[in-house]
Amino acid sequence: MTMPGRLPEPYAQGGGTNLADVLERVLDKGVVIAGDIRINLLDIELLTVKLRLVVASVDKAKEMGIDWWEDDPALSSRARRNELARENAELRERLAQLEPGRGEEEAP
Repeated sequence: MTMPGRLPEPYAQGGGTNLADVLERVLDKGVVIAGDIRINLLDIELLTVKLRLVVASVDKAKEMGIDWWEDDPALSSRARRNELARENAELRERLAQLEPGRGEEEAP
């Protein structure tokens, strides 16, 4: 029971859901927030910014087909290793093209 002139406590025992419950629901279901910002001057579009925000758990994101972090070398060590291996193979190929007879000379 609240007294007149006093605000109710936000985390009361019988006051519904708490932050952990809300966060669990959001991550389980996923939330999409979308918005566009356009700046026009005399009917000439100067700038358009399209914002898309998806908040979901990793499992839910993968279920939706969103897995860009797995291929981003800045976020995934596996992707970083793959990129380095690809770059190494490209450099070896370029070196072989520049020095075609070098590999045969080194072999005994």
